[in-house]
Amino acid sequence: MIKKTTTTIILILLSTFVFAQKTNQFDANGKRHGSWKKNFSNGNVRYTGTFEHGIEVGVFKFYAITGEEYPVVTKEFTAGSEFVLVKFFNKESGRLKSKGNMKNKLRSGLWTFYFPDGKTVILTEEYKEGVLHGEQKIYYDSGVLTKHSHYKNGKLEGNRKVYSKEGNVIENLTFKAGKMHGPAIIYDANGDIFAKGNYTEDKRTGTWEFMIDGQMVKTDNPYVIREKLENTLPKPIRHDINTSPEEMHMNRR
Repeated sequence: MIKKTTTTIILILLSTFVFAQKTNQFDANGKRHGSWKKNFSNGNVRYTGTFEHGIEVGVFKFYAITGEEYPVVTKEFTAGSEFVLVKFFNKESGRLKSKGNMKNKLRSGLWTFYFPDGKTVILTEEYKEGVLHGEQKIYYDSGVLTKHSHYKNGKLEGNRKVYSKEGNVIENLTFKAGKMHGPAIIYDANGDIFAKGNYTEDKRTGTWEFMIDGQMVKTDNPYVIREKLENTLPKPIRHDINTSPEEMHMNRR
């Protein structure tokens, strides 16, 4: 029995030694080649992946220093492509938080973000060279759209609509270079027009119309009834556009 146990231990140690010999190797030109595994200073795994003569291939898994079972990030490299598919995960549950492509370590194209269940989409947005450029859609956990915006070079541009949980439009605004600029329509909880007018660089300008006591009232000084407007309007979910997608996702846990 002792002899058998000793033999088993030797085989385990031998297989571990052989495996170690096959990882973290270099080719004749001193470039990383084959399976690689790096650890943090505390011994926990930092990443695992495969190199082919110094070039990343396939899926790399990156872990937290605290040693959880699941990776916090994976990167999938495809031969001949300048894009890398990146996925972020919850380190405790292993559930997907977000995914999208990166180019030169910058977000590129469509990115998708998820509620804590790892399946329900909370946000989709488009990037160009690391900044928002294109459509952005934010959803309630029911799947109903809550906000639909457009960006150009990192700033709001064009139409943006905000919706209630019932799918009614609450705000229909126009932006230019990150500021409200152009036609604006604001609705009440029933989807009826509450106010409409124009903005010029975030300021109400020109003639505005407001629903007051069941009638549309025109005014050339919209700020006179600003307090009444703000206290009467429904309060949709607001998403801070200066908050990173990862922070926004974690704030909804």
